[in-house]
Amino acid sequence: MKRTIAACALAALLAIPALAQDAAAILAHVDSNEGYSSISYKGTMTIEYRGKRFVKTFESVARGRNESWVEFTNPEDRGTRYLKRDGRLYVWSPDTEEVMLISGHLLKESMMGSDLSYEDTIDSETLSARYVPALKGTEDVDGRKAYVLELIARKKTESYPKQVLWVDAETLSVLRFELYALSGARLKDYRLVRSELIGGRFFPVEFEMRDLLRKGSRTVFAMREVQLDVPLPDSAFSMRRLEQ
Repeated sequence: MKRTIAACALAALLAIPALAQDAAAILAHVDSNEGYSSISYKGTMTIEYRGKRFVKTFESVARGRNESWVEFTNPEDRGTRYLKRDGRLYVWSPDTEEVMLISGHLLKESMMGSDLSYEDTIDSETLSARYVPALKGTEDVDGRKAYVLELIARKKTESYPKQVLWVDAETLSVLRFELYALSGARLKDYRLVRSELIGGRFFPVEFEMRDLLRKGSRTVFAMREVQLDVPLPDSAFSMRRLEQ
């Protein structure tokens, strides 16, 4: 007999350790919730900027944290493809019909006009590997009790030297996070809109991101038809596929 959604949710909650108030344990569960061996989904980015609204659709697959493929399907961007492989990010555009490596200062640029930068999409390590966490207490977030974690980067090369996370005390989903510059300035703000219980974890399927350096800007990122931990062929992440 198939397990009900309620039973799966209960099992996921029981998996949270009784001593979840330990900062490292909380962050490890955040990594576990959002981690996967592979993922396949269809997505939508709704971008609002300077009074205008843009909707971009795409299909994506990824394997672990090192390989991903995105192909846009909305009329304005149809055929634009991104490939992340071996720590590098490539783009192919039907306008130029050429493959370009996105590197250096270009990584800080907006991805397709959204509030996410290219740099935001290429992290290959978990938060636990990149940051030292400290528990700063609890706060209420939209009626949910949340642990407040402050993360300090382990390396000086980290794009965001500090992050602050609000983690749901029941599901250990990230309800909100803020990204900071070395100066202490807040750069970006993330809020969870919706998560779903998939594969025994509470996986974020819709969220809002704001780049605070872009006035009046926000991007809502939504996923559907999400499949986690499904087999994907090597050809899904090949340069040959990018250039076809």
